[in-house]
Amino acid sequence: MGNTIIEVRGLTTKYVTRLREDIYAVNDVSFSVEEGRSLGIAGESGCGKSTLALSLMGYYFPPLHYTKGDIIIDGRSISGIKPDDVRKSVLGTEIAYIPQAAMNALNPTRKVIRFIEDVISAHNPKATRKDAYDLARARFETLGLPAETLQKYPVELSGGMKQRTVIAVSTILSPKVLIADEPSSALDVTSQKMVIKMIHDLMELGYIKSMIFITHELPLLYNVTDDIMVMYAGQIVESGSAEQMVFDPLHPYS
Repeated sequence: MGNTIIEVRGLTTKYVTRLREDIYAVNDVSFSVEEGRSLGIAGESGCGKSTLALSLMGYYFPPLHYTKGDIIIDGRSISGIKPDDVRKSVLGTEIAYIPQAAMNALNPTRKVIRFIEDVISAHNPKATRKDAYDLARARFETLGLPAETLQKYPVELSGGMKQRTVIAVSTILSPKVLIADEPSSALDVTSQKMVIKMIHDLMELGYIKSMIFITHELPLLYNVTDDIMVMYAGQIVESGSAEQMVFDPLHPYS
């Protein structure tokens, strides 16, 4: 058994509608991921996958509300921490998130390096522009991205290059856990392959310790992750090894 990097116990979160109705998008979810391993989460649209991803970061804003449960990252509970403290001490360093439509996550009016400077200065105000550039250049080159990408505006990059740039920026501070929410959707097959290879390299090089990968595609999870959970209506209905979940599932929904 390896060191458990992230452990979730009975996590329940809800959306509160304008009519004050409670919609439980994540209902009593529990799981753990060990160092060096990756977990895939599969399920249909609207089952709560992306809400679970947002909830795992402990960064709650209306209409999403925390109800109960524990999120423990490398022995530290992040449940109940104030949003400002979560942003400063958790996001980017403990856990990082690649959102759906990550290609739209970059500010079109700013060069990539300016965006990275903001990320680094938020966690290390003493860091200089040179420090940020040196770190970014080394990381980009290690991951197979041209260093000149740093001086470009998002509009100058292709869709696949934008996606890979967002992944590199999200992991620039070497977070312990990476949550990838359908990072290869809306890309052509060649770009998908490059994105998956980049995420694999992040694990192999030790820039991230564990990964949670969300997608609709079970064949993709089988080739990318060690374990798979199937989610339905806010709950985990079955989990197991990737091979077991693809070739020998037990639950009818799986």
